[in-house]
Amino acid sequence: MSLLLAAIIFSCVFVASHTAPQEQGWTEDVVSYSGFQLWSAKPRKQEEREFLLKIRQDYELEVWKESRSDNSPVDLLVSPDFQTELKLRLADAEIPYDITISDMQIAINNENPNVTDSGDEFENRFTGRFKRYLAAFISFFPGEDVFTNNQQFPNAFGHKMDWDSYHRLDDIYGYLNYLADTYPRIVQLVSIGSSSEGRPLYVVRISSSSSGTKPAIWIDGGIHAREWISPAVATYIIRQLVEEPKNERLLLNVDWYIMPVMNPDGYEYTHTSNRLWRKTRSATGARCRGADPNRNFGYQWGGKGTSRDLCSEIYHGANAFSEPETRAVSNFISGKANQIQVYLTLHSYGQYFLIPWGYDVRFPTDYNDMKDLANKAASKFRRYKYTVGNSADLLYPAAGGSDDWAKSIGIKYSYTVELADTGNHGFVLPASFIRPVCEDFFPALEVFVEKVATIKV
Repeated sequence: MSLLLAAIIFSCVFVASHTAPQEQGWTEDVVSYSGFQLWSAKPRKQEEREFLLKIRQDYELEVWKESRSDNSPVDLLVSPDFQTELKLRLADAEIPYDITISDMQIAINNENPNVTDSGDEFENRFTGRFKRYLAAFISFFPGEDVFTNNQQFPNAFGHKMDWDSYHRLDDIYGYLNYLADTYPRIVQLVSIGSSSEGRPLYVVRISSSSSGTKPAIWIDGGIHAREWISPAVATYIIRQLVEEPKNERLLLNVDWYIMPVMNPDGYEYTHTSNRLWRKTRSATGARCRGADPNRNFGYQWGGKGTSRDLCSEIYHGANAFSEPETRAVSNFISGKANQIQVYLTLHSYGQYFLIPWGYDVRFPTDYNDMKDLANKAASKFRRYKYTVGNSADLLYPAAGGSDDWAKSIGIKYSYTVELADTGNHGFVLPASFIRPVCEDFFPALEVFVEKVATIKV
């Protein structure tokens, strides 16, 4: 029997046995944002900013971006139920605004065009599983080359990652395992715990030695589930460090610890049920689930910019490190605090390089050192311009953040990076931006390597 005929028979059997969604979790409704709009209001003085604050409270609007500057826009997600009334109120107050996204659901549907949309989730999983099964089937026919070129079945025998689309957690974790198996000399995949829903929490250690005596850089992504560009950049950095020979020099004097998805439950939920979900998915004993992991770290926990409301987007959790994700990260980093010299946490959006403290407008004693290094890193960006400054001063106070906590345990160079863009797409950044953002960001890491390479640990 020829391989072509065998593959056709195999595919028919596969299709016949997988004609309906049967996997656990398919019954949960998918949240639609049809008719929702993203408005960018432009207050010009403090009175107008206070007026916008009242509107937010009156209509319980979700704020996507704000800052303390009078001339900086405030991005608001506006339900279709309130749009007519809010237009009148803003007109009466003479506050200009732009509608940057006219229909949020259309933007979501168009965000990741190379991947089946959330409404066809089963089809997406079916296609990926079919490719894997077919690849395994073909492997029983050595010497045949039908269906084996990677243009038809990309990475069928290794991994499915690329940086032309946003990927599900299974693809990301599959890539990490692939790297650990393929490059065992420099890559170690460390499970530091489990999420609320039982998913592993993976940190990738990249090092040219096994001693652990070199200074290290920590990078994490995906703390906030909906910020998809963050895990994309983190995995791109991993690829560059591991698979690009020209970057071997970045491993000579520095170790790397990279956690591409700190909040895997939330990240997966944004792919299956609610694209704009932000928090973890822990049970709270109420109808609302999860806590904001970037308000859950144990430095100045429960302070400004947090909430005790279980349904709030900035709910700080029942106590510091109540979430298994933040607890696992704190335990791991605390055990290596003397080795880790740089802490970078990747978020979106706004294009900021933010320096502690974030819990209030206060500045570390070595703030100027931190700012000088951040400015030097930001100078490496070519496509996107980043603003450097104190978190609470540039944006707003937010207690319980991971960068504040990292700074508090002695990691001198601790930063939050808000990736692209500045608001045209917000959290729903089209996949076509992934490579430009990644390629623009990576050269900045050389600045941190040069800084920490000479530090003795």
